[in-house]
Amino acid sequence: MPAEPKFRHDPDKDLIPRPLLLAMGALVLVSLALVSYARLTGRETVGRPEPSQIVAERVISISGDKNAVTVRGATGEVLVDLENGGFFAVIRDGLSHTRRVHRIAMDKPVRLQRYANGRLVVHDPETGWSIELTAFGENKAAFARLLPE
Repeated sequence: MPAEPKFRHDPDKDLIPRPLLLAMGALVLVSLALVSYARLTGRETVGRPEPSQIVAERVISISGDKNAVTVRGATGEVLVDLENGGFFAVIRDGLSHTRRVHRIAMDKPVRLQRYANGRLVVHDPETGWSIELTAFGENKAAFARLLPE
């Protein structure tokens, strides 16, 4: 019976170099220290949109399968019906995932809102989920056309 091979650690064959591992660990510790300091000192949160009033709103339902998307108004009228929904499909998929996690049916409507400061938001009152469409550049225009001027 042949002897079992002995496994030796060969530092030349490390997949991740030790200095990189130490740097990643230091990054984690520094991040934790900064967040802890901000939290303990009561520092105001940044990166949140300024509060503003809603100037236009529409209740919509987003449905579809795979890439096809249908957007309906509050009374059921078809606002958008596309074979390739593009950005509408992306938003529907995000909403669908959140509702699946919360075990809520997709047939409930969401709110498309424009704020006085220019923000455009899809807000789901069922789950509290919302997405800032303004962050998506020209894609927001697809939803902006659904709101009254």
